[in-house]
Amino acid sequence: MNVTTKSQGMTEIKNGSIISPHGFHAGGLHCGIRKTKLDLAWLYTEKEAVAAAVYTTNSFKAAPLNVTKESIESNQTLSALICNSGVANACTGKQGEVDALEMRHLTAAKLGLAEKDVAVASTGLIGTLLPMDKIRSGIDEIDFNKPSAASFESAILTTDTVRKGVAVTLEIDGKTVTIGGAAKGSGMINPNMATMLSFITTDAHIEKGALTNALKSITNQSYNMITVDGDTSTNDMVCVMANGLAGNDQLDENHPEWHQFYEALFFVSQSLAKSIARDGEGATKLIEVQVEGAHTEEEAQQIAKSIIGSNLVKTAIHGSDANWGRIITAIGYSGIEIDPNAVDVALGDIDVVKQGVPVDFDEIEAKRYLEQDEIVIYASVGKGTASSKGWGCDLSYDYVQINASYRT
Repeated sequence: MNVTTKSQGMTEIKNGSIISPHGFHAGGLHCGIRKTKLDLAWLYTEKEAVAAAVYTTNSFKAAPLNVTKESIESNQTLSALICNSGVANACTGKQGEVDALEMRHLTAAKLGLAEKDVAVASTGLIGTLLPMDKIRSGIDEIDFNKPSAASFESAILTTDTVRKGVAVTLEIDGKTVTIGGAAKGSGMINPNMATMLSFITTDAHIEKGALTNALKSITNQSYNMITVDGDTSTNDMVCVMANGLAGNDQLDENHPEWHQFYEALFFVSQSLAKSIARDGEGATKLIEVQVEGAHTEEEAQQIAKSIIGSNLVKTAIHGSDANWGRIITAIGYSGIEIDPNAVDVALGDIDVVKQGVPVDFDEIEAKRYLEQDEIVIYASVGKGTASSKGWGCDLSYDYVQINASYRT
């Protein structure tokens, strides 16, 4: 196994994926929803898994989210997942619920499971009914003996340009524990979930409540800290499944190695979140915002979101223009009370604002820095001890072209 060390006790698996943890299998196929691309993904675990999920904050929640939420809340565990791309099955009324339930039923029957052992997800065009004849045929064609992480990662994509997967290992109770994941997301991305799906698997043995609490906390620091365009969609979900096959003692917040597991789960989630931000529709650059000096983490997060969500900041970065005034403005309208005379701003290592006023800097050097494909904006907003990070991308001409013709 080729690995790269990332932090104490944790290693990232080279070409790691959602099926790196023991007992998980996944794949994807083309069932005809999309013209040629893979559009039906499946995942199952040999041993039932403790499950937890978080969902979009949009009031219009797609039918598959309601079905998955019912399964997890009533069953506490999951054994499989079915996901289609191309059609979101959102704003489809009672028929949408019927179709999502049928997807669950067909997958459960195929694997010999109870219906509530199966989660359902969809992504794609809103307001269109699923072509259930194609989905029925697709589920019937699934060969669960031929897993392919690459096919799973491809089948959940919409306007994404790259597949998104990651996996890490760590030692818990002397046992090797693995955490893997896959995600999709490129447009309609905004903090508080987005048009994104993230599926995480682990062979760790973990208590249900601890997993749920960890996922909620980590989501606020990772998936909820990315933005592409300020839109929050109807189908967003992060789902974690833990089947316990690693053989460690049950994890919870009181376990002596809980922190190591939490950090590994956070690393996987943050990696997937950043890969979504990097792959924003039409994006050419990944932007990271680091805020420090706030009174609370929540205030730091709100300021970071304000900066990374500013279209004026995003367009300036696209044009490699060190227009620091746009960053200051975004901090000022964030809704957090600050002392303007205590604000510092830097682009990478280049200071542009100190104590709320501009400092001399080399415009050519700044432009050269902003021409890179990864940009970091630092903002110190006071003498507090709280900090946060957020991720987004530049806003390019291609974003308008992609979204102006999304349905055609």
